[in-house]
Amino acid sequence: MIGPFTGEYEFLSNFYNCGPICYKGYAYKTAEHAFQAAKAKNLMDRDYVALAATPSEAKYRGRHVDLVPYWDYSKDRIMYEIVHEKFFQHPTIARKLIETGNEELVEINTWKDRYWGQDPVNNGQNKLGKILMKVREELKKDKRFNI
Repeated sequence: MIGPFTGEYEFLSNFYNCGPICYKGYAYKTAEHAFQAAKAKNLMDRDYVALAATPSEAKYRGRHVDLVPYWDYSKDRIMYEIVHEKFFQHPTIARKLIETGNEELVEINTWKDRYWGQDPVNNGQNKLGKILMKVREELKKDKRFNI
């Protein structure tokens, strides 16, 4: 098992700065910026989130915008799309993700996010970890990332 996403595995975190991530025609500083901005119902709020100086600030700002309709029904798909783009756009970290082999990826956290991750005693859905494992399998099948 690999988790938490710190140190050697920090690249798995949505807070990791791997360079711009292009998503739906916009370039974001991190996957967290892209995900939080995707919540915004209007362009002004999206830009407000996207221009945050840090991923933590983007997350904070994302909590204070009017949400797009049906956010709860689309957030998993949007997270998958953003994580997919992060790795497919950045070959260096794509290879690092492939190098995790078949290890279970678990977004262990202490901030009680039991939806995208798990707490230290394995309570939670670990949706981000599952998305990362799905993207890893897609990368393994893509000839551009053969190592």
